Amino acid sequence: MSQTNLVVTRWGARFMGRDFRCSIGKGGISRHKREGDGATPVGSHRIVGMLYRPDRLQPPVPWAKPIGPMDLWSDDPADPSYNQMVREPYSASHERLHRADPLYDLVFLTDWNYPVSVPGKGSAIFIHRWRKPRHPTEGCVAFSAENLLWIAQRIDFGCRMIVKP
Repeated sequence: MSQTNLVVTRWGARFMGRDFRCSIGKGGISRHKREGDGATPVGSHRIVGMLYRPDRLQPPVPWAKPIGPMDLWSDDPADPSYNQMVREPYSASHERLHRADPLYDLVFLTDWNYPVSVPGKGSAIFIHRWRKPRHPTEGCVAFSAENLLWIAQRIDFGCRMIVKP
């Protein structure tokens, strides 16, 4: 494995000498990320976890953790577990990690506003599969399934996703 950074711009991404098409947030790339703006935040964000659907994929790296039907992500800034993985049953606003579609079959977690979260700064910035080529996200960075898996098999825990303006 290499400690190579994943560099993201509005035009695409570069990792290990390869260029990739990717999607960014519908709010573009922002130096002033806030909750609900749909922007991908500028900066250097460490990769601090990887989640995968064991019913659909093999673990791409030994440190990847499986997600199941009860796994959720709290996205309620007023919730004490804001921007944390939680489990059903859960009454605060949340996003389901175990989705019917394949978007979160493989997810990299970044340290954007995590693990210590500031309400209003914006919830998780994930790296995940795109809906279709270049289709904007809610602020995350997304790749084709094939490219996401290729990157996952080569990225190290603690590497950085560097988002450039």
